[in-house]
Formats: sequence, C-alpha cells, structure tokens
Amino acid sequence: MSYAVDPEYLPTMGFLPRLDLSDAEAARALVRSMSAEDPMAAVPAGVVVERRTAPAADGSDIELVVFRPEHRIELPLPGIAYFHGGGFVFGDASTDVRVPSALAADLGAVVVSVNYRLAPECPFPTPFNDCYDALTWIAGDNDLGIDPARIVVAGISAGAGLAAAVALKAREIGGPTICFQALDSPVLDDRLLTASATEYTDSPLWNRQNSIDSWCHYLGVDAERHRTSEYAAPARARDLTGLPPAYIAVSSFDPLRDEGIDYAQRLTCAGVPTELQLHPGTFHGSSGVFPQAAISQRINADYTAAIRRALNSWATSTPLKSENHAESL
Repeated sequence: MSYAVDPEYLPTMGFLPRLDLSDAEAARALVRSMSAEDPMAAVPAGVVVERRTAPAADGSDIELVVFRPEHRIELPLPGIAYFHGGGFVFGDASTDVRVPSALAADLGAVVVSVNYRLAPECPFPTPFNDCYDALTWIAGDNDLGIDPARIVVAGISAGAGLAAAVALKAREIGGPTICFQALDSPVLDDRLLTASATEYTDSPLWNRQNSIDSWCHYLGVDAERHRTSEYAAPARARDLTGLPPAYIAVSSFDPLRDEGIDYAQRLTCAGVPTELQLHPGTFHGSSGVFPQAAISQRINADYTAAIRRALNSWATSTPLKSENHAESL
C-alpha cells in the first residue's frame, strides 16, 4: 500500500528502520541504534533534571526522571505524570526526554517521567501497576512541590494507553485527582478489529504485526483475550463517565488511528470534554522521528497547548469545553 505522507517526510523515508517487535531484544537494540546522541542534549535551558525513585507495591523501586523549571519559585506547581512509548517492550525515561522536558519548559510544570518495567519480562499488570504506583507517589507527600489538584497524566503510544488506564483506576477506586489526560497515539484496544488496525499491514514504522506482537508480549501469548482487563486495554472499559477531560491525537497512517478516534467518541458520548486531533500525512511516531518537520512541530505544539488550556481552565475555574477538531474525519 502507498501512503501519502507529508512532503517534508519524503526525503528521509527511505532511512526509516523496519521495526520487528517479535524479538524484543532485537527491537530494543534497533531503537538504541537509531540515536547515538546524548538524550539530555534535548533538554531546554532552564530545566533541571533529577533522578528519583518511587516505591512499587511489590517492594521494587520505580525509577523516575523529574524535569522541573529552574526559576519557578511560586509553589505549588502543576504536575504531569508522563509515560514513554515503546509498545510496552522498549523505551525508557532516561532517553525519551524531548517531550517531557519541553513540557516542563513551556508549561512551568514539574514533569515526572516514569520508567515502568517492560514486557515480555514483566507483562501486565506490572507496567500498569508501576505507572499507578508512581502516580500515587507523585500526588502524595513528597518534596516535588506539585499541586495534587493539578495533575495531568500524559504519554505517547503505549505510554498514552497506560495514562488512560491509570485514569480509569483512579476514577474507579477514588485515587489521585487527575485534572486532564493527554493521549498521543494511544494504544487502547488489544482486539485490533478496527479498519486501520486491519488494513495497515505495511505502514511506516508501526504496522499491524507490530501491534499483534506488542499485545502478545504485554498480555502473554496464552492470554484469554475475552477476559482482558480494561486496565490493560482501556477500550474494553464499558463505562467512561466521570473520567478527566481528554486530548487525543492520532495519525492518519497508523494502525492505532481508529481505536483512538473510537475512544474519543465514546468519551464525548459519556459527557467527558474531549478534543480529538487527526493529523494528516503522518504515521505512528513520525513527530518523534522527524521532529524538525513543520507538521511534527505542529503536533507537539497542539499537544502542549491542550495541556496549557486544561491547566488554565482549572486555574480560572472555567469549565472545559469540548473541542473536537478532527481533521479529515
């Protein structure tokens, strides 16, 4: 299948790696080889980076990377619990720093990136539990200076799916207050029955087979899919009422596109203020692979602006309005 990707992407499309998630270690090695630069070089001036840990319920330590504005003195600050992407299999908070550090700089927020444990060595529920335990610590009694009433959960890809999942659990058990969920290209549905999940078998960077392999690693190859927890696959949740307002961004040539659109529609029908952005000419992870392209900068700017609006709305006690800006729907 041919894909009408944004013209700015075309000159370097031939250099995109072929990601094969069937072998987790090989996939991790490939992703590491894609960038030899120091990831901290992407941290904007004026952002301080700290490494911390939070306790997991099973007695382990969850590694955290904290990005905080250096010169903000008024406390408390808004907090963002950020979950990196990587199909539940690769990625880590120490190398995926560009977006969370930019959020800290642009929003004057304390951004805590969670280094949750990865599948297949640690399948569900361990990564999810790490994220929820980290959120509980972030909202608890610590020295980060975070306002517990202004906490956003955010992430990309698998991390966005984890953000949606912790929002579900926080609502269900009366956990930490989450004022907003910012979901970029979220992984939400293990059933893979949507049109995009079915048709995009050779889409750039991420395709149907990668989605299949990712879910197999995360849930286990012998998992009974009809019993998949909503905390593993948030699209399985029957009731979305009472969830935090949401921003969902999807890419036009992404197997995950339609599950993100479906989730946005269901949130809206459940009375949750929801903004949906469908970015034309893009594919899964394109803004991270080609961050200098105009469309990539727009994706990142839209994401940041949505969180800023949510925090400003909270600060002024103005109810959030639903803004469904779905392009090409």
